[in-house]
Amino acid sequence: MENRLREIVESLVDSYQEVGGINRVDCGSSLPSNRKVTATCDNLLQVLFPGYHDKEPVPAEELEVITSERIAHLMVVLSGEIAKTLRFRNGIEYDKCGDYSSAAQTVVSEFLGRLPEIRQILATDVEAAYEGDPAARNIEEIILAYPCITAIAIQRCAHLLYQLEVPLIPRIMTEYAHGLTGIDIHPGATIGTHFFIDHGTGVVIGETCVIGNHVKLYHGVTLGARNFPKDEDGNIIKGNKRHPDVGDNVVVYPHATILGGQTVLGEGATIAANVFLRESVPANSFVSTKGEELIVIDKQTKERIVGGE
Repeated sequence: MENRLREIVESLVDSYQEVGGINRVDCGSSLPSNRKVTATCDNLLQVLFPGYHDKEPVPAEELEVITSERIAHLMVVLSGEIAKTLRFRNGIEYDKCGDYSSAAQTVVSEFLGRLPEIRQILATDVEAAYEGDPAARNIEEIILAYPCITAIAIQRCAHLLYQLEVPLIPRIMTEYAHGLTGIDIHPGATIGTHFFIDHGTGVVIGETCVIGNHVKLYHGVTLGARNFPKDEDGNIIKGNKRHPDVGDNVVVYPHATILGGQTVLGEGATIAANVFLRESVPANSFVSTKGEELIVIDKQTKERIVGGE
């Protein structure tokens, strides 16, 4: 058995030499801890929804002390993890020896200081879930059990870090939420108030999506990219607008796929289930398909705008 163990170890060490790109050994700097970042997501949920993600009740008279302890813990952990990432701000690691502690503390202070704003928006998301789902019995059920609230809460925190130009960590956070809920929202997506994802499983929202207020999505909806333009060397061009914009008061039913950075769903539009859409639709329209034909109907006049006779 010892000989076999030695063979396995030697084989792996050889592979570390032969297969580059997925090793990070003796490179002079460390990466953020995936486990610390995901634990931070859970800590943030406790701060955002005090009493809902705790093993024991949170007494009102101890709320300030408990909150102070939690914020102090988040400040220490996040400052340490973010300091490891700031050397990647230009997309690649460029300064292994720099000290980013002070810059990281500034970012964390800004981030934590804006948590009350995130709570205000999350309150509208909970309200939208309660108003948008007749099966919802109470607010407690929504916060404790609805996957969309967990996914949206983590994404809103990750989005703020994304705006503060923190590399790596926002994506770790949203992929953690993805694993927990089946809802994949890129931290770059901009989302308005009163956002509700009913059921949620299989929803994908891309980096450059801009979603308005009072938007409701169902399971299996994709707001994705239509194509991936390449430069003259054949490399994918990054950073361009690739994903749709969604106006206020839009409803998108299950398994609809809306693609493209120039695609806009007008205010008040309704997209039926299983629609495959790569073009903009006007405000207050109803979009469905008949076979492979796209049908767009004005909701008020009931006249067809696109498709049919």
